[in-house]
Amino acid sequence: MRTILAFGALIMLAAVGALPALAEVRPFPPTVRGQDIQTDGATIHVRVGGKGSAVVMLHGLGDTGDMWAPLAAKLVGDHTVVVPDLRGMGLSSHPEAGYDKKTQGRDIALILDKLKIDKVDLVTHDIGNMVGYAFAAQYPDRVNRWIAMDAPLPGIGPWDEIVRSPALWHFNFRGPDVERLVKGRERIYLDRFWNELSANPKSIDEATRRHYAGLYARPGAMHSAFNQFAAFAQDAIDNKDFVAKGKLAMPILAIGAEKTFGAAMADDLHFVATDVTSAVIPNSGHWLMEEQPAATIDAILGFLK
Repeated sequence: MRTILAFGALIMLAAVGALPALAEVRPFPPTVRGQDIQTDGATIHVRVGGKGSAVVMLHGLGDTGDMWAPLAAKLVGDHTVVVPDLRGMGLSSHPEAGYDKKTQGRDIALILDKLKIDKVDLVTHDIGNMVGYAFAAQYPDRVNRWIAMDAPLPGIGPWDEIVRSPALWHFNFRGPDVERLVKGRERIYLDRFWNELSANPKSIDEATRRHYAGLYARPGAMHSAFNQFAAFAQDAIDNKDFVAKGKLAMPILAIGAEKTFGAAMADDLHFVATDVTSAVIPNSGHWLMEEQPAATIDAILGFLK
């Protein structure tokens, strides 16, 4: 219920006073290079670089792997960073199928197999949480720690109440006519997420909006994005099956934004894991890496260490 109330309050946040723009799409460090890796039915664009123990970072909808560049810059000195664009998003391919998070969890496992990486720390946000859970549930021995940020898991905890929130109408906004409505207007659709799900819309600057709107305007990108939501019903079934087989045992940091999930993020993960620590980032909405990058990165690095 706390999660639902938080989402209901988001619409009122647009009136918050102006703050300095914090978002900036930065390049990855020069030691991080992009490559395309074939999985089962998709070609995944992956940024890989650095040295040392591996950290996999998974983005959500409205972003791509580009969101993680500031964190990657902090890690590449003593970690190998692996930053995919999820299937159907960013520079990855747009297959017709495979948007259930169980399949996308296998995408991550196949990427790591190709890179000859066995165990990883996992950092995820939004839909990345859902893919991250599916990966960790299927391959628990491959995850040392998991940091999950500001999004629920389909079928888990108060999911049936969450999906009835008016703020989440986009979960069921899809279909051929919807795609025709959005075609050529991707920026308008995405502005709604950045404006209404942030603590302050001005924290998502114009350059950031143009960057991601351009990526989501690529052929097939919005069709794939809508399919991420369409898979939630199957994801809910799969997640309940995962929980029935046992909770995750690795240490987990649940990061909630003060203006959205807050401490409810940890409440949700307690349904699927036994070792959950809660952190709440002040003065932030859903877009933690854009709105409060310094505080978010500090929380992530502290847990990884």
